[in-house]
Amino acid sequence: MAVRRMDNVLLVVEDLDAAIAFFQELGLELDGKNVVEGPWVGAVLGLDEVRADIAVVKTPDGHGRVELSKFHTPVAADAGPKAVNSPGFSRMMFAVDDIEDVLARLRSHGAELVGEVVRYQDYCLLCYVRGPGGFIVGLAEELG
Repeated sequence: MAVRRMDNVLLVVEDLDAAIAFFQELGLELDGKNVVEGPWVGAVLGLDEVRADIAVVKTPDGHGRVELSKFHTPVAADAGPKAVNSPGFSRMMFAVDDIEDVLARLRSHGAELVGEVVRYQDYCLLCYVRGPGGFIVGLAEELG
């Protein structure tokens, strides 16, 4: 077997503290914070003079992790929120118990509903939320 597990997803953010607060409100737990810099970081990313603050948040079951990175150097060439249908990483999805409650709590952290909450067949209620800095998170509440 080539893959043992998916370790984490990287999300580059403009405001690390706001992103941490958003994911903590969603129910993820802060697993650690650090600063990464130096030649080894640049070598693995293919960038020069990298300096970034990172934080890792994990799902309550401990299996899912999101690495949040705030790059100080180098400056990003393309900034701004992407549309859901833009090529590349688009969103991550979380299963929640009560979608309306989660939406209300995330709105206090600047989250905006991308479209609307919809019923997907008999499976779930589903929506996309744009978080601080423009990243997109999907929320799904399974139907009984």
